[in-house]
Amino acid sequence: MSRPIQAHIDLSALKNNLRVVRRLTSSRIMAAIKANAYGHGLIQAARALEEAEGLALLDLQDAIRLRDAGCRQTILLLEGCFSADELPLLAEYDLSTVIHNAQQLDWLDAYSRRNALKVWLKVNTGMNRLGFFPQEIPAVMERLKSHRAVREVTLMTHFSHADEVEGVAAQLECFSGLTSAYNAPRSMANSAAILRYPATHADWVRPGIMLYGASPFTDTSAQQFGLRPVMTLSSEIISVSEIRPGAHVGYAGVFRAEASTRIGTVACGYADGYPRHASTGTPILVDGQRTHTLGRVSMDMLSVDLSNIPDAQVGSHVTLWGEGMPVEEVAHSAGTISYELLCALAARVPVRY
Repeated sequence: MSRPIQAHIDLSALKNNLRVVRRLTSSRIMAAIKANAYGHGLIQAARALEEAEGLALLDLQDAIRLRDAGCRQTILLLEGCFSADELPLLAEYDLSTVIHNAQQLDWLDAYSRRNALKVWLKVNTGMNRLGFFPQEIPAVMERLKSHRAVREVTLMTHFSHADEVEGVAAQLECFSGLTSAYNAPRSMANSAAILRYPATHADWVRPGIMLYGASPFTDTSAQQFGLRPVMTLSSEIISVSEIRPGAHVGYAGVFRAEASTRIGTVACGYADGYPRHASTGTPILVDGQRTHTLGRVSMDMLSVDLSNIPDAQVGSHVTLWGEGMPVEEVAHSAGTISYELLCALAARVPVRY
């Protein structure tokens, strides 16, 4: 028998979530599959997302893997190239690339093949992470429009507050005013903007976390949007015991029982990708019934309260997140975001599709 933890990836849920995006917008869909498709498996996710017009990721070799696997959509490298040597491969595999700094422009100038590349010019409208400042765009656009190697230019930006109260108004106004002078496709909307700001949809939308069945918002669940969880992380109870009042649980004894408490030990810990910083009270399901964690998460195990689940025993099914236990709820309780939990799934956890 192997250790009971596993991640189940429901590709039908991924397809469902793509359909949700399709119902919300008439824009072309650039599905974000960076970071191994947010921990869900690059090739498997790409195949499930075959009806999306584009796929977005970071690593050139991963993009080549997608082409070799038969993916024919637009494939976009979100951080662009990292050296001039990569440009011939972009052309060979028909990969689109983001241009976000002067160094990348210089590399482009040194590339001689005509009409070989499709570029996405990134505008920094307030994220202050990647991109040219608005005042730089006219000169950069002139350079790209007359560039021998460039076949097509798409304009893009990224919202910093689409999932928060501040919203997108200032960045949208900046980007719209700046790009209205150009006859070029535009892309702005991430998951949060797709869901709440239709005015941002433009020519391309770039859904990420919503595709994997998690909400980008703290006040609205994924289920309310019709999204289904794609990854369910599950395990089993491997030990049950009853502790006396005053007894402690786990390293450093951070949980102290105020009454007799029935506890279960689950085969899952931070080496599996569960957050070590998840404190007592983080929600969890045991045999489909809601309970919570106790004490500090260990490398390979964590403890749960079984006081109100009298039938739970060794072998009882545990859902860490996923079907019936929203990953964003677990993340919020642990002081993080669902993106981190999904992407942190450890390589040692068996994955079943």
